[in-house]
Amino acid sequence: MKDLRIAVVVCNARVGETQQNLDKITTFVKKARKAAADIICFPELSITGYSNHAVLPDIAEPIPGPVSEALSNLAVLNDLLVLAGMAEKGGSGRIYATHMVAMPDGKMEIYRKSHIAPPEKEIYSPGNTIPIFTFKESAFGIQLCYDTHFPELSTKMAIRGAEILFMPHASPRGLAIDKHRSWMRHLTARAFDNSVFVVACNQTGYNGKGLTFPGNAVVLDPAGNIIGQSLSSRETMILVDLKAETFDTIRSNRMHFFLPNRRPELYSDAQ
Repeated sequence: MKDLRIAVVVCNARVGETQQNLDKITTFVKKARKAAADIICFPELSITGYSNHAVLPDIAEPIPGPVSEALSNLAVLNDLLVLAGMAEKGGSGRIYATHMVAMPDGKMEIYRKSHIAPPEKEIYSPGNTIPIFTFKESAFGIQLCYDTHFPELSTKMAIRGAEILFMPHASPRGLAIDKHRSWMRHLTARAFDNSVFVVACNQTGYNGKGLTFPGNAVVLDPAGNIIGQSLSSRETMILVDLKAETFDTIRSNRMHFFLPNRRPELYSDAQ
């Protein structure tokens, strides 16, 4: 990988207030550009807002569509990669929790949340692909909230070449410090076991439809050490430099880089 400066955003996203949410995203993107960021990451469903109720199908939009076009234009105008989420209207009435990858060259790619939490299953359909994205000679994957609880997903992404895992959340309830303690139980393991950077951020504040989010953001190096964090419920953006030297040092240590020594033949359900 190459050195990257990452802007990580904690923000409020009220359900259905798509244009207002886009305006807020625009403000943060301009701020990230001034700070010479390469990538800016927003929380899950940061454009349409998050809900697990029937209101979502009414505000979901297809991709391509007006929202994805607006985000793509924003990435091009500010010359940085923008990661932001929306409720996507797919075929046959399906609704996906989708995170868009808006490239500064105008290319748009997407990740659809693959693991749907029990309270979400009446609204969202799962995605069935595990894409790996490439930007500035660095490879990354995306996981959304509930996805992060499944170790196999992180390992699959790392095997496919991911050096960074972005983990946007829309995880409600509690305080920021409580969410941080919860994340430290599993996000550090995802970083350490797979020798990857992990970048996580959460929504904050009231969504207008019955849920309140506590905020919180954390960035972990490939040894599971915290290299950036915000333990606050306020809207904020933190900047963290992901160093190729750190990545290479950990992966060149044969006792700290575990993936080459996996034995997948033992893990098959057929055993």
